[in-house]
Amino acid sequence: MPSAVSTSHFHHHEADPATLMLSFDHFLDLAERPLGTWPGALVVAAIAVAVAVGVHRIGARILTRIARPYPLMSVVLRYIDNPALVLLIILGIGFMIFEAPDTLPFIGVLRDVETVALICALTFLAARSAGAVGEAIVQAHPLDTDDNLNARRIHTQARVLARSVMVVIVIIGFGAALMAFPSVRQIGASLLASAGVAGLVAGIAARPVLGNLIAGLQIALSQPIRLDDVVVIQGEWGRVEEITGTYVSIRIWDQRRLIVPLQWFIENPFTNWTRNSSQIIGTVFLYVDYRMPVAPLREELLRILEHAPEWDGRVQVLQVTDATDRAVQLRVLVSSFDSALNWDLRCRVREGLVNFVQATYPQYLPRVRADLSTDKDHHHVDFAPPLERTGAQAANTANTPADPVASRGEQTGPDLRAHSAASTAPAPAERT
Repeated sequence: MPSAVSTSHFHHHEADPATLMLSFDHFLDLAERPLGTWPGALVVAAIAVAVAVGVHRIGARILTRIARPYPLMSVVLRYIDNPALVLLIILGIGFMIFEAPDTLPFIGVLRDVETVALICALTFLAARSAGAVGEAIVQAHPLDTDDNLNARRIHTQARVLARSVMVVIVIIGFGAALMAFPSVRQIGASLLASAGVAGLVAGIAARPVLGNLIAGLQIALSQPIRLDDVVVIQGEWGRVEEITGTYVSIRIWDQRRLIVPLQWFIENPFTNWTRNSSQIIGTVFLYVDYRMPVAPLREELLRILEHAPEWDGRVQVLQVTDATDRAVQLRVLVSSFDSALNWDLRCRVREGLVNFVQATYPQYLPRVRADLSTDKDHHHVDFAPPLERTGAQAANTANTPADPVASRGEQTGPDLRAHSAASTAPAPAERT
């Protein structure tokens, strides 16, 4: 009798898992019943979306508090906030679509749309994550410092590499979305049969895009240019304002924008004034009479530079670089921390030396000598023409050639209509 009781008790416990399994299956059956009709499916979808939004908000608050002491993580969370919400909502709706019975009208089409939407959401999240990492690195290295060479290098690498990764992610996501449709897969299989011709045509058509993409990677790694670099491209002076995945935007000193393809920087030479350092030496040319003593001018140059905040104290030179049949050419070299300051310093030095010569040695300004003679009497007349420039001649000094020292400093003689020629700097608006 006790053995029978124990056997009965054993069978009672052995049946419990089956009972639990039946109860769970009964629960799933009850949960799937509303999905048999569209009104019930819409109600389930609304509940799934609400749950997804709630999970996103709770998770966002928890992660934000955890990442608060870490600025880089905070930037990444801020960038992926919306893509994560979109992904959770699509997953919630997908739960309803894939759990619905096959007999529900249009369910097959919705499943294809859900697959494409899920791929797009994942692509969106991955691309934003890549951009967030790049932006976090950029914000960790601000440009508003005295020596921002290393920061500009990191900015260029982070932005170009992040955009290149984003392009690759989008291409992969687009291909995955197309492969979700059986008809597209069949087209792809037929194209693979003629892969040689198709590859040749695609390569020719995509050559500019692929060339710029590869050039962007080369610029990011070798860095012939960086953000905020001062460059001279085909005679145009400006700063690198933006480096995208296909082109570089150069902010010219007069606030124009020069758009240059990335591949151009790999295939063509250009001038970079801030490749290793922003320090620069500027040139000022003056023309004076042969009788003008040089020593007072050197003393005046030193006095001007000592009171000039733009001078960095490295270089101050005044030399006689040419002597023509009419005047003597003086070249002044001065240095500054960057090109904008050097432009102001050159203007200050040019104006100061001209004022010094006018006030102290006006008789030694450049002169034109003429010999007016007859057979009976000889008269020698010295005269100095006015120094004012005409409008067209003054406009020439606003040019920004890449090497104005060679183009203007090697003239055969002085321009008597100007005290000095323009130097290597752009117009004053370059500081903008």
